[in-house]
Amino acid sequence: MATLAYVAVTFVAGVRAHSLALLSESGHNVSDFLALLLSFVAVYFQSRPASQSKTFGYQRAGVLAALVNAATLMVIALWIGVEAVHRLSAPVAVQPKLMMYVAAAGVVMNGAIAALLWGVARDVNLRSAFLHMAGDTLSTAAVIAGGAGILFTGQNWIDPVLSLLIAALILWSSVGIVRETLNILLEGTPRGCSLPEIRAGMEAVEGVINVHDLHVWSLGSNSRALACHVTIDDIPPSESACILVKLNHMLRDHHNICHSTIQFEHTGCEELEGCVVPIKEMASGAAGHIHHGHSH
Repeated sequence: MATLAYVAVTFVAGVRAHSLALLSESGHNVSDFLALLLSFVAVYFQSRPASQSKTFGYQRAGVLAALVNAATLMVIALWIGVEAVHRLSAPVAVQPKLMMYVAAAGVVMNGAIAALLWGVARDVNLRSAFLHMAGDTLSTAAVIAGGAGILFTGQNWIDPVLSLLIAALILWSSVGIVRETLNILLEGTPRGCSLPEIRAGMEAVEGVINVHDLHVWSLGSNSRALACHVTIDDIPPSESACILVKLNHMLRDHHNICHSTIQFEHTGCEELEGCVVPIKEMASGAAGHIHHGHSH
């Protein structure tokens, strides 16, 4: 409610003061309200247990919310940039004192919300909400500085230039979130993970001959999964179980991977680095490499 009230205040004040910086703050805070709403709805869904139809649960609900938040911010940043360029070509007189008063209230409100989010911003979803509020705090502080500059110099071009800086800040903070969320949704290797290091660590476990068909991806922003084939000697299952326990301990303790699917083999795949089924074979249903008996 505080964010919505501030949106109304900054919009009215921006119109009265003819300040694009305040109007951009109003638009930015609309996205903040939606970002906070999306983030907390996503937190609710993330906490729901897995089911037969959603076997991994709703861990990516927060990732989707973060992507929507960041994409919205990028659109707003582009709009602010276009309007600022128009203002530079046709400057408009602004009321700097009104700008400063409203921005000061925004610094207090946004700073308080950002401080609350800082303590819980562990995943990409809540981190995107924190970046929203932290960016707002900095941009509203910049509006105060810009208002002071206009008040003492009378140079109205400061307002659109300030808006361009705010837009650049919004865009910069959003690009990293979009890149990370897309990597998760495309099941790319998680940030900070090194497949060569993981393979070397697994192959260092006693009894392991080689590791291939290795895949690591993120289920959510804080949950990693792994699937691979491990070649071992031709030994009884009771002995191979000890190797599996050691592998899972190594993955959990050194790489924060708690969900693994490891298939033991006595002969290697044709492609030691991949063993990925070609797209044409998948489409025709004639998979050339079938997984049997995965061990967990």
